Order: sequence, then structure tokens, then C-alpha cells
Amino acid sequence: MPETPEPHRPATPLRSGALGTADISFFVVSAAAPLTVMAGVAPVAILLGGIGAPAGYLLAGITLAVFAVGFTTMSRHVRSGGAFYAYIARGLGKHVGIGAALLALVGYNGMEIGVYGLLGTTTADTGLALAGIHIPWLPVSLAGLLLIWYGGYRSIDFGAKLLGVLLVAETGILVLLAAGVLLKGGAHGLSAGSFAPGAVLVPGTAAVLAFAFAAFTGFESTVIYRREARDPDRTIPRATYIAVAFLGLFYAFVVWTVIQAFGAEEVVKAATDDPGGLFFTAITTYVGPWAADLMHLFIVTSVIASLLAFHNAINRYALALAEEGVLPAVLGRVHPRHGSPYLAGAAQSALGAVVVLGFALAGADPYQQLLLWVNTPGMIGLMALMLLAAIAVPVYFRRTAAEPDGHGEGPWRTVVAPVAAALLLTVAIVLVVSKVSLFTMASPAVNTVLVALVPAVFLLGLALARRLKTRRPETYARFAEEPAPEAPEAPEAPEGAEPCPLPTPSSPEPASAPSTPAAPKPAR
Repeated sequence: MPETPEPHRPATPLRSGALGTADISFFVVSAAAPLTVMAGVAPVAILLGGIGAPAGYLLAGITLAVFAVGFTTMSRHVRSGGAFYAYIARGLGKHVGIGAALLALVGYNGMEIGVYGLLGTTTADTGLALAGIHIPWLPVSLAGLLLIWYGGYRSIDFGAKLLGVLLVAETGILVLLAAGVLLKGGAHGLSAGSFAPGAVLVPGTAAVLAFAFAAFTGFESTVIYRREARDPDRTIPRATYIAVAFLGLFYAFVVWTVIQAFGAEEVVKAATDDPGGLFFTAITTYVGPWAADLMHLFIVTSVIASLLAFHNAINRYALALAEEGVLPAVLGRVHPRHGSPYLAGAAQSALGAVVVLGFALAGADPYQQLLLWVNTPGMIGLMALMLLAAIAVPVYFRRTAAEPDGHGEGPWRTVVAPVAAALLLTVAIVLVVSKVSLFTMASPAVNTVLVALVPAVFLLGLALARRLKTRRPETYARFAEEPAPEAPEAPEAPEGAEPCPLPTPSSPEPASAPSTPAAPKPAR
């Protein structure tokens, strides 16, 4: 049987050990864009779900925490840079894994590129609110593309530091709002009525849950940074649980405080009358107009942070697929000084520019069409990717349990939590698809096309897998495999002495010589 070639590895590696738990958490939480989600989307959740909206964010957080149990356990056993698609390939087979890889690439690009439309509109809104000037969205979006490209071109620790600053700013302004409401006791005193069963078990909760699951998108990207993490077996799970816990608790707390700011009887009317101004009205009332001005500015930086976080995640997926031989090898080059996948970043930014310019030339609205129409299928695609990963976990561990060394993991991590997560994620996807018109504000025909893009991309990935297996069997065979261990180096011979080669199976050592292990062969 011919040996399978090892996956390509770049001459310059990524910056190993550059990221700690806090750094990875910054990337994940920044991708979710907490301030943008709260100020831009939470008012709609209140409008649809009433005062029980905060509980929707807690339920979504619990679901994703259960999912994190299985996939962080998988991260200790599958160390590929491809993260989710590697897990899926090892559990459900290479065909499904390649379909998942294409789904991941398209999904993450959809989540990022659409947000350039949001960058343009939020900047225009901020210019109008603070200075009364009109700022055209397209130049802002194109400038954002250049800024994000540069952030991805620099080292990963540069990006982590920048995101740390931006994340502190956007969460800080929300904490300031919450503190003002709590200190003044809200509109009519503080109440825990938002978490009472009668407030949660209402018809609008389904729509709130759909928005809540969308608000966590990007949290799963912790595993993408495995090769750059310090002590990844500990760092990745910690960062994942911190991100899920922070987002779930913080979202629920902030939405609850805004409800207290207006009062349980008045908040739905306020959200109906002016959903976009709900948070700005609250912070103006309880903190001051200067805080509302800061909130306008920090929403722009929140969007920039989200763009940079997704850009870095996409670049690492592209790098992994280039190393696998699925994407062109040139995308697998790493910058010699910054240790970044800079050519993958340049290609991603170029793709973003093409899409943004295409929508602009078509006269599309940057928010209702560029953002919502590109972002929504990306969000559904990433949720489908998580569902496939949850299904792959018990299948993988059931198979490895039969191997001589086993896997050493308990049933909670390998069966119970992943199966529960798969069921809960199925419900979440059904909720999002059934309420997709709330996300797109489009006609039923457009919504059908946007939802259908997700299975279409996956089927295209399956077709790509079949083509690879037939025409490039060596690439297919090594897809998502663990890299073979490196051969030990021969010790340096003393000056003037003849070098002694490592022994090989064809030329064994004499019995009296000390035994030296042979260089391991590439994995078959």
C-alpha cells in the first residue's frame, strides 16, 4: 500500500504560544459584538418577547454550554488546525468533513462580509447623531476592509491586544448604563418578573430564542486558535466556557436592566415606537447625553472588533485547507515576521471588496440587503456546522473506545452532553429558519433562496469530496489526518569524527550498540 504524503506545513509556522485564555476570549466575545447585539437587536427581542426576553439569552447560553462540553473534549483528541471540519471528518467521514469545510468557509465569510454594510450604516448614523453630517456608507466600508486586512496581516497578539481594548470599551458603556439604572432603582423599582414562568412561557419566546442563538455566533471559534494557544488543552476549554458564560449572563443582565429602565408596563411600547433608540434613550436618562454620544462611537468600534475577529478566524480556516491541499497552496503561506496567514487574509479581503462593490453597484441597501442577506445564511451555516460537530463527537468516541488505548473520557463528555446538544441545536435551527423573515426583512421567495444556500453549499462540498477522491486520492486520503510526528534529529558528531547515521530497519544496529529509535514513517 503506498504511503500517504504528509500534509503541507508552511516554512514559517504560526506564532505558537502567543495566545492565552484571555486573548482567545477577546477574539470570541468580540466576534459576537455585544454592544451591537444589545443596542441593535435586543429591542426587537423585547418587542417580540416582552419582559421575558432576558430568559431567552440564558436558555441559549445553557444550550451552547452543553454543546461546548463535547467539542472541547474533542479538541484534546483531534489537533488539526481545521477545528470543526476536522472533528466532523474524524467522526462522520471525510466526505462529510469536506462538505463541512466548505460550509465553514462560506459561513464565516458570510458572517464577516455582510457586516461591512453594518459598518457603513452605523458610521453614517453616528455622524448624523453627533455632528449632523451625512457620511456615505461605501467609502467607510472600503476603508474598513483595508483596516481589517491590516489587523489580520499583523501578528495575532497584536490583534488580541486591539480587541481587548475595543471589547473593554463596548462592554464598559453597557456596564455604565446598567449601573445608572440600578443606582436609581429603575423607573418603578427593580423587579425579577422577567424570569417568572408567566413572562417566559409566552408565544414570542420562540422568536426571542432565535435572536438569542444568533447573538452567540462566533463563540465556537476558540478551537481555531489551537496552534497559537499556550497550553491549548487547558486554554481552549477555559476560553470557550468563559465566552459562553460571559455572553449568556451579560446579555440577560443588560436586557433586564433596560427593561427596568422603562418599567415592565412601558418597555414594549418604547421598543415599538423607537427600537433603534431604546438603549440611547435609557443611557441618556440614567447617565447623561455624553454617555449616549460615547455609545454611538463604541457601536462603530464594536463592529470593527467583530470584523477583525471573524477575519482572523477565516484566515486560519483557509490556511488549514491550503495545508490540506483543498485550497491553493499559496494561501498556506505564513508571514516570516508577523506569523500571520497574510495571503489568506489578502484573498479574504479581496473577496469582501468584490461583494461590497457588487452590492453597491446594484444599488442595494447596505443594512437590509448587504448585511441581512449575506449574514443570515452565514449564521444558519455555522449553526448547521455546530450540529454536525455535536453528532460527530459520540460517533468518534464510540469508535476510539474500541481501540487498545481507549480515549479515557467519561460518558457525560462523549455521549450525554453531545447528544443533548445535537437535539437542542436542532430545535435552535428550526426556530431560526421558521423566524428567518425577522432576520432578513425580505420576501418569502428571497428567504427561501437564502435558507437553501446552506444545504446547497454542503452538497457542493460533498461533490468536491467525490472529485478529490477520484482525481486527487492522496489529498483526499490525508484530509483532516493528524500530522505525523517529526523524525528525531541525529546527534552532532564531534569535530573530525565521521557522522553516525540513524539506524534504519534495513540496516540494524549491532547487538552491542545502544538502541536508537528509527525515524517514524508518515501516517498512512
